[in-house]
Amino acid sequence: MGKQSRRDFLKKAGILGAGLAVTSPREASAAPGNILSEDRMGVLVDTTVCIGCRRCEYACKKTHDLPAGNLMDYDDHSVFSKMRRPYDKALTVVNEYKEPGETLPTHVKVQCMHCDKPACVSACIVGAFSKVESGAIIYDAGICIGCRYCMVACPFQIPAYEYGNALTPEVKKCDFCFNRTEEKLLPACVEICPVEALTYGRRRDLLTLAEERIADNPDRYYNYTYGKNEVGGTSWMYLNAREPAELDFPKLGDKPAPGVSESIQHGIFAYFVPPIALYALLGGIMWTAKTRNESEEER
Repeated sequence: MGKQSRRDFLKKAGILGAGLAVTSPREASAAPGNILSEDRMGVLVDTTVCIGCRRCEYACKKTHDLPAGNLMDYDDHSVFSKMRRPYDKALTVVNEYKEPGETLPTHVKVQCMHCDKPACVSACIVGAFSKVESGAIIYDAGICIGCRYCMVACPFQIPAYEYGNALTPEVKKCDFCFNRTEEKLLPACVEICPVEALTYGRRRDLLTLAEERIADNPDRYYNYTYGKNEVGGTSWMYLNAREPAELDFPKLGDKPAPGVSESIQHGIFAYFVPPIALYALLGGIMWTAKTRNESEEER
């Protein structure tokens, strides 16, 4: 019985090892979607208009079933004492910037930028991220394996992980209110903004609008639309009164971010199979040795 069990085990391990070893890099790599439609949508954020009411934070949480509290809670501006980043319980946040001598502060809304050529889509080895025709980058938790390469790859450091969820953790980020926009509704943050600091529309139209505002009000705006070219362009774009770097916008080139991450991340996992086959073989040897010792002791 012991000999038969050893043969069965080694036979199965051998088949498994062989099957794994012949898996090709093409089969191991993901094939994520990245649709770049000419009609993709975007949002133009005018930080010279934003009043820092944080209503966008509240609407985002309500829409995504996150703990939102009461609307009055967002009148608390003490949160502006330090710079905040989106995390798993807040997919967008507003930060405040005020230089000495300035009468009014500048407020900047932060969320996923929904890049035209997203690094998260490229870095994900199982295709859990996709850029859809509307311009949104959406996430499929059912596919995600929790490798968190998206977090490393993102040039804006946006994706967050549910470290406090031990059983079914997910990657969390703004999804551009994909479910709402599919029903022809505005993103929740755009809809609730009381001063219309957020303008939703086709990306190409928003770029034209931004250029017009800068041309009509050269004293009001810094002469550049952030997001127009960064990492190949983003769906969220910003008009500011100051240089973007002064408002903690990262300095990024025009070259898309996926170029480097795709070759590295997919290359690592394209050849991850042989080590597994080796472990299976070593396990078989250990199992055989253990069984042999037990048989000898019984004699």
